Amino acid sequence: MNDYRDFYPRKEEPPVPPEQQMPTDAGEPAPPQEQPAERAEQPQQPTPPTQPPFMQNPMDYYNDTVYRSRMQQQQQQDPYRQQNPYQDPYQQQQQQNPYQNPYQQQNPYQQHYPQFQQFRQVPPPPPPPPVPKEKTAEMNKKIYIAAGAMAVLIFLLCIYCIGADIFHGALGGEEISVPHVTVNLKTQSKPDLDPADENVTADGEYTVRGVAELVRPSIVEVYTYNDSSRRNSSLAGTGSGIIISEDGYIITNAHVVEGVAYKVVLDDEKEYSAELVGSDNKTDLAVLKINASGLTAAVLGNSDETYVGENVVAIGNPAGLTNSVTKGIVSAIGRQIRSDSNSYRMECIQTDAAISPGNSGGALVNMYGQVIGITSSKYASSFSSVYEGLGFAITINEALPVITDLMENGYVEGRFRIGITFGSTSSATAAQEFKEHFGKEMPKELENALWISAISADCDIHNTDLSVNDFILEVEGKRVACYDDLVEALDGHKGGDQVKAHCAHFKDDGTVEYYDISFKLEEDRSGNF
Repeated sequence: MNDYRDFYPRKEEPPVPPEQQMPTDAGEPAPPQEQPAERAEQPQQPTPPTQPPFMQNPMDYYNDTVYRSRMQQQQQQDPYRQQNPYQDPYQQQQQQNPYQNPYQQQNPYQQHYPQFQQFRQVPPPPPPPPVPKEKTAEMNKKIYIAAGAMAVLIFLLCIYCIGADIFHGALGGEEISVPHVTVNLKTQSKPDLDPADENVTADGEYTVRGVAELVRPSIVEVYTYNDSSRRNSSLAGTGSGIIISEDGYIITNAHVVEGVAYKVVLDDEKEYSAELVGSDNKTDLAVLKINASGLTAAVLGNSDETYVGENVVAIGNPAGLTNSVTKGIVSAIGRQIRSDSNSYRMECIQTDAAISPGNSGGALVNMYGQVIGITSSKYASSFSSVYEGLGFAITINEALPVITDLMENGYVEGRFRIGITFGSTSSATAAQEFKEHFGKEMPKELENALWISAISADCDIHNTDLSVNDFILEVEGKRVACYDDLVEALDGHKGGDQVKAHCAHFKDDGTVEYYDISFKLEEDRSGNF
C-alpha cells in the first residue's frame, strides 16, 4: 500500500491542541462556538500520559490526521450515521478516557472501508404480530360461556340436593320412590256382549267361567317380607293385587304391604320384584310397581251401576291358594264401613261371596268382567268374628281418587292432621273410666265430648293450652262427640287452615274451666289414621 507521502508535499504543521481536534466518531462536525470576551479561568487539566514512541514521529501524526479527515468526509455523506450537529465536541472529548490504552486500536483496514460497515449492522428483530381483536373477543366469549355453564350446573345441583332433602324430610325419612306420571284411570259402563259367545248367557252376561278366564290374568299374588333379601324365613304375609296398567302398576290393600320388600307372582307364574309407590292406611289402599310391560290390565267398571241382588265373583289368593274364584251376590251397596283399626269410613259393597285374609287386595267382579270393588278382609273382620257371609269390597269409584294420588304423588293430597288422640265420652264405658281417673262423677257438660289422651309434639295444637285429659266440646262452632262429628266439622278444610275449638279442663275441686284455642291443621302425607 502506497504511503500518502508519495502524493503530498511535506509540510510541517504545528500540532493541533486537543480541544480543537475533530471527534473520531462519524457525524457532522459541530460548528465553531464563539469565545466569550473574558474567558473564565479553566480548571487545571491533568497532563495526558506520554505518547508511545511510534506516535512521536510527526509524519505518523500527519498521516493519522489525513486519515481522520477523509473518514469524516465519507461519514458525513452517509445520512444514517450522522451525529447530532449541536453536540459539544468539548463535552465529547471530556467523556473520552485520557488513560485509554493506545495499543487497543481498531482494525486499520476497517477505517479504509467504512462503506461496508452499514452491511454489518444487524437489524433489530421485528415485533411480534398483534393478536387480532376478533380472535381475542372470541376467546373471551368462550371463557364466559364455559364459566356460565359451570355456574348453572352448580346451581342446579344445589337445587336438586335441597329439594331431595325437603322431599325426604316431608316423608319422615322414608325412602319412597314416587313416580312422576299422569294417571288417567276411568271406569266403563256395562257393555253389550256378543250373544254368539259360548261364555255369554241368555241374559247377556258372562258365565262364571267366562269371567274367570277374562279376569284371572289380571290378578296377582303379593308376597311381603320383613327384610330386603326376601327370604322365606322373613315372609310377613301374602295377599292379592290387581293389574291396572300394562306397564306394571298394581293396586292392593295397605295392610298387605306392611313390610320392607315385595314380590309379585303373575298368573303365568312369572316372578317380579315390586316397589311400593304409595300406601294409605286410612282407606286401606296401596299401589305397587313392577318392571314389566305388555301385561293384561283389568277393566274397571262403574260401581254406581251396581244393584242389590246382582251376581258377582271374587277372585284372589286366600290362604295361598292362587287365583281362587268364589261366587255370590251383592247383598247391599253404599255401606259406610270402618276397619277394625281406625275410625275412617269407606263406602263399600257388601257381598256374601267368600272373602278370606288371602283375598285382601283382590277383585270383586261383575258378570261383565269388570272390576267394581277391591276386596278387603280388614273391613270384613269387623263382623266375621260374630257373623258369617259378610264380605266387603271398597267401591272402585271410591278408590280411584286415592289410587290416582298414590300413583302421581305417593300420598293422598288434601289430607290434614290435627295431632290428637282422643276417645268419646258419650258411652257408659267412658263414664266409668272418667270416675276411675278423676275419682268423681263426670259432669253433664262434659258428656258427648272428645276426651284427649295424647297430643303430637310436631303439630301446632301442641303449642296451645290444650293438655292431656282435657276435653274438646266444639270445633268451628259445631258440637263434636265422636270421630264422625269431628270429620263433619272440618269438612272442606285442608292442611294449613286455621281452626278454632272450645275446650274444657276438669279441676281437682270438681269444677270445669272453659277456654278457647286456635291452631293450624297440618298437611298429612303419612296416610296413617
